[in-house]
This record gives sequence, C-alpha cells and structure tokens, in this order.
Amino acid sequence: MTNPSAKPATTPAGSVSPPPVDTWVDAYGDILFRYTISRVSDRSIAEDIVQETFVAALGAQAKFSGQCAFSTWLVGILKHKVLDYFRAQHRQPAASLDDDQVVASMFNNLGHWRNAPKRWHMTAEQAAESAELSPLIQACLEALPPMQREAIIMRLMDDQAADDVCKTLQLSATNLYVLLHRARLRLRNCLEKKGVDQLA
Repeated sequence: MTNPSAKPATTPAGSVSPPPVDTWVDAYGDILFRYTISRVSDRSIAEDIVQETFVAALGAQAKFSGQCAFSTWLVGILKHKVLDYFRAQHRQPAASLDDDQVVASMFNNLGHWRNAPKRWHMTAEQAAESAELSPLIQACLEALPPMQREAIIMRLMDDQAADDVCKTLQLSATNLYVLLHRARLRLRNCLEKKGVDQLA
C-alpha cells in the first residue's frame, strides 16, 4: 500500500536523505509494481525487477540528492532494470527466430499478404481512447515479445522520439523500425482476431 507520509528527511546540513528503508516497500512497492507489470506482463518477473530496484536503491541511496521526489528517483532506477531485462531478452536468438516465423507466415512466397488486413472503421487514436478496447489492447500488448512491447509502448504510447527509443533500447534506427513494424503487425492481427475490426 502506498504511504504518502514516507517523505525524505532533511539533515541538519540541509541535504536531503531518503525515507527510512523499512518504509520503502509499503510506500513505493505498488507504484513500482504497477509500472513494471505494464511492461513485462509476468507477475513473477515484475516482482523480481521491483526487488532488484529496491536492492539497487539501497546500494545507491547516498546518491539521492533530493532534487526530485524519492518515488521519481526509484522509478528512474526501475526503468533501467526493466530495460536491462528487455536487453537480456533481446539477446536470446530463439525469440528472434520465432518472431521471424510469425511475420513470415503472414505473407506468401511473393511477399504478398496471405490474408490482407481488413480496413478498420476507426482510427488508431479512436481505438486507443475507446474504453471498450482498452482491455483488448492491453491483452494484445502483453502477448507481444518483450522488446517489441517495450518499443511500441515507448514510441507510440509514451510518445518518445525514435532517437531516444533507439538510445534507450540500444538499437539502430533500422532495428527499431523492424521491431515497430512487427509489433504493429502482431497487434493488428491480435485485435482482428478479437473482432476489433468489426467495431464502428
């Protein structure tokens, strides 16, 4: 449970120290977990990443300057831990091979669609804002491979510049383009299977 009363203490010298360590989990655990589960979609992995974040924060608490809220500082550490997870996943060749096979199965030998995507009756913006579609979009996002999910969340949902996404995920512009293209194909395919193209 989040405890808003867990605030950094000011030392006599005027510097700010983090709140007591024994309050961290109760005060910030929920915030960190919600952020992480929206990225990795696996409860046990999310819990591990949050735990790693607390351990890293414990080791680095002397670096907390108080220039931002302690929760913001923790989320900054958490973002690095999530990215470390995605980088490790991206290095696994089996995931890449599987992804290539999924995308290849959508096209014939001449490179044409086996089943052309249907024209949707709403724009992407309308789909994203639809309360009815929100759980469907979340489910389809969770089904994406980790690097595709993080790339599409950062680029399209968090509206980060492509250069920033490339730098954060340590990808070339070409690799980011391929990841986003594949993610869009998978999302569209997933949403069509759930009947989204039928919505008006």
